[in-house]
Amino acid sequence: MSDQSTIETAGTLWDTFLDRVRRTPDSTAYREYDGRLHRWRDYSWMEMSARVARMQAGLARAGLQIGDRVGVLLPNGTDWVSFDLAAHSLGLVVVGLYPHETAATNAYILEHSDVGLALLDSSARLTAIASSGRELARLQHVWFRDEPTADYSSHHCQQNSLAEVLAGPDASISEIRIKPHDIATLIYTSGTTGRPKGVILSHFDLCWNAKAAGLIVPPRCDDVFLSVLPLAHAFERTVGYYLPMLTGCTVAYARSPQTLAEDFLSIRPSAILGVPLLFERVAAAIQAKVGDKWVRRKLLNAAIGTGWSHFLSEQRRTKPNVAKVLLWRILDRLVSKPIRAGFGGRLRVAISGGAPLLPGVSRTLIGLGLPIVEGYGLTEAGPVVSANGLDDNWPGSVGRPLPGVEVKLGAQSELLVRSPAVMVGYWKDPLLTKQVLDSEGWLSTGDVAELTVSNRIFLHGRLADQIVLSIGEKIDPAVVEAQICLDPVFEHAAVFGHRRPYLAVLAVLNPRGWRIFAAERGLDPTDPNNPAGKIALLFRIATTVADLPYYAQPRVCHFTLSPWTIERGLLTPSLKIKRDAIAAIFAKQIDDLYDSSMASTHSPVGSAAESERAPGSH
Repeated sequence: MSDQSTIETAGTLWDTFLDRVRRTPDSTAYREYDGRLHRWRDYSWMEMSARVARMQAGLARAGLQIGDRVGVLLPNGTDWVSFDLAAHSLGLVVVGLYPHETAATNAYILEHSDVGLALLDSSARLTAIASSGRELARLQHVWFRDEPTADYSSHHCQQNSLAEVLAGPDASISEIRIKPHDIATLIYTSGTTGRPKGVILSHFDLCWNAKAAGLIVPPRCDDVFLSVLPLAHAFERTVGYYLPMLTGCTVAYARSPQTLAEDFLSIRPSAILGVPLLFERVAAAIQAKVGDKWVRRKLLNAAIGTGWSHFLSEQRRTKPNVAKVLLWRILDRLVSKPIRAGFGGRLRVAISGGAPLLPGVSRTLIGLGLPIVEGYGLTEAGPVVSANGLDDNWPGSVGRPLPGVEVKLGAQSELLVRSPAVMVGYWKDPLLTKQVLDSEGWLSTGDVAELTVSNRIFLHGRLADQIVLSIGEKIDPAVVEAQICLDPVFEHAAVFGHRRPYLAVLAVLNPRGWRIFAAERGLDPTDPNNPAGKIALLFRIATTVADLPYYAQPRVCHFTLSPWTIERGLLTPSLKIKRDAIAAIFAKQIDDLYDSSMASTHSPVGSAAESERAPGSH
């Protein structure tokens, strides 16, 4: 059972931490991998209290004032948490930065938020940020988690290693009373278009939202969360950090995407948060492992089908069938249980947020017994707006609003949200704040939605991203892109076609998947855009999107072997594509795809898929 009394009494983040230390001082708070000792290490709440106290003394010696901004750019771990909590204890405002964001963007955030002290992972990071050309006049102190190297920057601020800071003398700290509605953090949005915006959230916003989210999927004291998303992300911060602290759960920090499979087996988590891309790749990996072996594929599909039927029965959406239950038990033991063992064997909830999951992905994972629930939120709402519960799970929807959250539809079916956790506003931008937050407290989300009579929310894309073809049809590009990327040959995809007669797709090819595909067909692996390569790949796309409406099926395509990365400014830190940036880089290629002489040589993908299936297509 979750510790509901802690949830009810939490007022500020600092009070929440002190209350947790008092209640369960010896319980395991955090688990992280020690690279020097090559083993996982546990930290109790009491040990974390001592670490926070040392960080608090270092911040106090820096001479910062209540309300000053402090930045943290580190991988997830106990240093991030200790810095965050110590800053809150002194009434400072925390600005989280993404390690994989571009140096120019991080420099902009540091300058825009007037950060006075920053904890960075390395001195090389400061060198990169300082070379962006930003003045960073307010940045007076920089701490480095790693010992400074030869890349040590000549930037004007005082610079120390974190080890130096933590070994420093105690500081005199006057008692500070943090109020629930004091500003706790500025969380900068991913910025799929334009510059990132600094969302102002109070202690109350974050504590209230964590509490409300915990009422939909209640954590248990014995839960172990595996932390994968960056702590600078609002979803991970609130649900993967503050909520476990409220309820006394353990959080283990994954080492890297490359070691995630090993971390699942080592940690054996009971809960994980992820974005759809994570779960889409998991589903694709399960399908790819089966390969073209007919018997194994039939068994997998049968296990998914019977598991899905069992799920619908458990959700009381269909009547139980004795024969199907028996078959499900057999296939679950033979097929599904070994797959779940790869996730540690005790996962009881996986929460997907950030965008809707594709129905096929939900069906695959839920059919195999992986407990996926979808939720919805945005940084400006604190961030969680709605979620499915384990006993009220409707895949394809993002659930019902949290208790205390109101929703309604505005013009063009835009979802509007009113919640106690809605942001204070945008940092230094009152005009934009007024544009999205009206006088009655309704927040414009920019998301197109549908509300059922039971107040269940279904999303249909972003207003700003919606493609309206010249033939009048409206398309959510994210759905088409996600469908294409279910095929392991494609790493990323972006579709275009606003005010054009049909869709075009730009796609990044997965190096390994493309090499195998090219070798099987005798294609030049260095040039996917030669005519033979384009035709073969277009047919490949055809089979993947065949279930979409004809107008949502791309007719023309261009491929690249160069990855789209955060560092190149083509992905957000939450791995969403930056459509405007991609359109700018590939403007000529997109225009060429719509050349009338080229367009006339292509049939719609749907027709092509019906007339011929490429050999080896899934």
